[in-house]
Amino acid sequence: MAEYWRWKEYRWHDAEVDWRDGELITAGVDVGSVSSQAVIMVDGELYAFSNMRTGSDSPESAKKVMDWALEGTGLTLDDIGFVVGTGYGRVNVPFSNKAITEIACHARGANFMYGPSVRTVLDMGGQDCKVIRCDERGKVSAFAMNDKCAAGTGRGMEVFADLLAISIEDVGELSLQVDEEPPPVSCTCVVFAKSEATALLREGWPKSQVLAAYCSAMAHRVVTLLEQVGIEKEFAITGGIAKNIGVVSRLEDEIGIKALRSKIDAQIAGGLGGALFAQSLLKKKLSAN
Repeated sequence: MAEYWRWKEYRWHDAEVDWRDGELITAGVDVGSVSSQAVIMVDGELYAFSNMRTGSDSPESAKKVMDWALEGTGLTLDDIGFVVGTGYGRVNVPFSNKAITEIACHARGANFMYGPSVRTVLDMGGQDCKVIRCDERGKVSAFAMNDKCAAGTGRGMEVFADLLAISIEDVGELSLQVDEEPPPVSCTCVVFAKSEATALLREGWPKSQVLAAYCSAMAHRVVTLLEQVGIEKEFAITGGIAKNIGVVSRLEDEIGIKALRSKIDAQIAGGLGGALFAQSLLKKKLSAN
């Protein structure tokens, strides 16, 4: 049976960089509820990363994602000067030197990815959403979080992909293939939303229209959270849902602001922030010796 929710796992490293020439090699490992990322930096520049599904065992997930990021680079864990664990399973990264919250790491990562002008960061993760206000250094000044239900998160979108037998990567584009926007389905509970969607399919709604209704509901739910913290124009989105054009475009229309774009994968922002914190902590450690 096809698993339509299953997104493609991937890794990358910069083959043109010789890490042996680096002085500060650091890493951030973001063990989330749905996905895990390991990010390696050399002298403050992105060198390698991996992104895979989180398993039932957080320490094992952390080890697997780090091993995959290291694969083919010649690097070993012993070559990394400092590792920060972050995310849902941050205290269960067995080889980390320090654990830092995902809120702080996403703000720091977004600052690197989008530049110091970023003031509002929306992290749309696997099982929660966070709105973060930060300063020009990526330091958190305020935040709000929704973790009561999978509606408005990556896991909720996976449920819909399976329900409609649509590949998770195609959901966003397909949701835009409608002549006019349908009314949104429930945005308070993924179970209610799934029930509504099933009823709409029975009524003869095409899959694109059902997806449009769900993407619209996700966007509206997130706007409510954004309004709790306040939205400044320099606005960025991190997390897996940042790749869903159906949700992002509807969110942009509702708030009247275009999200900033980056060449760096939005899903690695937490791990990237962890690696940046690791760099600062390694510098302090070395200067103290």
